[in-house]
Amino acid sequence: MMVPTTSPAPAQLVSTPAIDWHRVVELFLLSRELDDLAENRLLPAKKIHYQFSARGHELGQILLGLLLTHPHDGIATYYRSRPLMLALGLTPEEALASDMARAGSSSGGRDVGVVFNRPGSGGATVIPTAGGVGTQYTPSAGWAHAITYSRDVLEDSTYQGAIALVLGGDGSVATNGFWAALNIATTRRLPLLFYIEDNSFGLSVPSTVQTPGGNIVANLASFGGLRFFGADSNNPTATSQAVAEAVNFVRSGEGPALLRVTMPRLSGHSGQDTQAYKGENLIAAERAHDPLKSLRASLVPATISEHEWVAMAESAAAQVVAAFVLADAQPEPDPSAATRHLFAEAEARVPASAPAPPHPARVNLLTAIRLTLEHELRRNPKLLILGEDIGLKGGVHGATLGLQAAFGAGRVFDTSLSEEGIIGNAVGMALAGLRPVAEIQFRKYAEPATEQLMDCGTLRWRTNNRFAAPLVVRMPGGFGPRCGDPWHSHTNEVMFAHAAGWQVIFPSNAEDATGLLRTALRSQNPSIFFEHRYQLDAAWARRPYPGDDFMLPLGVAKTVLEGSGLTVVTWGAMVERCILASQKVQANAEVIDLRTIAPWDRDAVLASVRKTRRCLIVHEDWLSAGFGAEIAAVVAREGFLNLDAPVERVAMESMPLPYNNGLSAAVLPGVDTIAAKMEEILSF
Repeated sequence: MMVPTTSPAPAQLVSTPAIDWHRVVELFLLSRELDDLAENRLLPAKKIHYQFSARGHELGQILLGLLLTHPHDGIATYYRSRPLMLALGLTPEEALASDMARAGSSSGGRDVGVVFNRPGSGGATVIPTAGGVGTQYTPSAGWAHAITYSRDVLEDSTYQGAIALVLGGDGSVATNGFWAALNIATTRRLPLLFYIEDNSFGLSVPSTVQTPGGNIVANLASFGGLRFFGADSNNPTATSQAVAEAVNFVRSGEGPALLRVTMPRLSGHSGQDTQAYKGENLIAAERAHDPLKSLRASLVPATISEHEWVAMAESAAAQVVAAFVLADAQPEPDPSAATRHLFAEAEARVPASAPAPPHPARVNLLTAIRLTLEHELRRNPKLLILGEDIGLKGGVHGATLGLQAAFGAGRVFDTSLSEEGIIGNAVGMALAGLRPVAEIQFRKYAEPATEQLMDCGTLRWRTNNRFAAPLVVRMPGGFGPRCGDPWHSHTNEVMFAHAAGWQVIFPSNAEDATGLLRTALRSQNPSIFFEHRYQLDAAWARRPYPGDDFMLPLGVAKTVLEGSGLTVVTWGAMVERCILASQKVQANAEVIDLRTIAPWDRDAVLASVRKTRRCLIVHEDWLSAGFGAEIAAVVAREGFLNLDAPVERVAMESMPLPYNNGLSAAVLPGVDTIAAKMEEILSF
């Protein structure tokens, strides 16, 4: 069976407006003046810390910026994209305020000055840039996917003709993100334009090391479903034609395209780069082929008089001087606000709702997840589910079984085998206003997506609350019902508890899974939702389905066993084992199921410790630097005077889980191990 792809809209060629060469020159000169000021004055004076020049890169970017006018266009930039930003309306004062990390910058001084974002207000949206090379590609594919989803599934005709544009250098075509986005865009025929600026160097490494022969187009010539365009920026006419044709092609709905424009990089990679690796002859040759010289030669005097050119140059210089005065007068960001906007501040705390009247049949945790997803899909037309094998197969664990048949392949769909692609795609869709639910088949498989996950968590903070990507990543893991192994039994939830901006959820039973997942699906913050493999069908984890309106607040623990002799803090599959261990030794333990570890319920834990005066923390993740260490540190600091015994931890040995059942049992926290530690603490 063919993999479902997004059907292209009927081809509608978009008329390309005539090029306003006066405006192109104005923006070109303005960009060059900004680079001159930053490179020659601000960096030596330590007014800025990082400086990335766009010298040589201006022409194609400006032409693109003047054509990206659709209100649903989305643009993913990188650190050499200021000319494009100027064409989209960035003022010189805003540009310099960003360079100088002032309060009026697009990030409020939180991010590097050339890392931009720009909410759409009648024009194109600039997707928040990340500092990692190649990380811009898959979110741009997600934005393009959101265009087709809004146009075809939500039947919103205002998305007709909208496109996504992603900028990258020749070095970035070697990254995982580029290839993941290429696969997504071509297999789904997305309206995505890849704009590759080929200046022959990735910092100091020649492009021939990134791509055989140094030309990505030559190597992709037979790549299916991708149209190619190209030009040399020293030929303004050919460059303007290639840019217009590429934009027009993608707007027509025929699929993605790749536009490669060659150019010299007339400054170092950054202000600290001397370019000694190039040699004097190459540097001189590059300067002789400055696209600004070619632009002037092609326009003066045929289109622009010598007098006009000089006047525009003087105007650009004056604008930049005036902008510097204004930017330099801006206040520094408020230090007291440095920690704001990691999470949505306006989000109301979800009260714990009462479960529906008990259903005669209990459901397992897996069914609870499926029922919750089904109801939320029905309730919210912007919610969609993506991942490997989640379509017709219904997921390797069965959590999405039947959902594609019920809601269609446009809303529940399989992806290519790239976790970076899955998460980056989901981030782009969330930025565009959809509510994606991404499945990573097993926790260990999330590692290729780590950069996208970390960048997503900081999105709200590093854009100073201008953008957010509220999505849910479902992530099964933990030891299995029959065996474990190093690849499918990973938990390592502490990694995401340590990641800024993420809500981390780890239910132990079907009722909690329903309430917590629904809350995450309606939250304005991104969430990691762990699904323990053993608990998916465990008898202990089964509960009556609590109904389609049931929600639980995040950060509120549940006392699953009352007691006064010992506080046991745990989550996931260890909850059941802690209850059994307490019963085995009659420990009179108070067992607290955290349910979420970011945020985690410090108040409930400390209140219990004040009562029992003893604390044991049990989790499946590794003992070394596991999340239990954080809890232990808080209890030792804030509950020190209430303790009658040392705070203890039981966790897995700091090693992969073995495949052999006997070996697995030797390193996992078992009932007997937990019980023995309880007795030790009680006898202290």
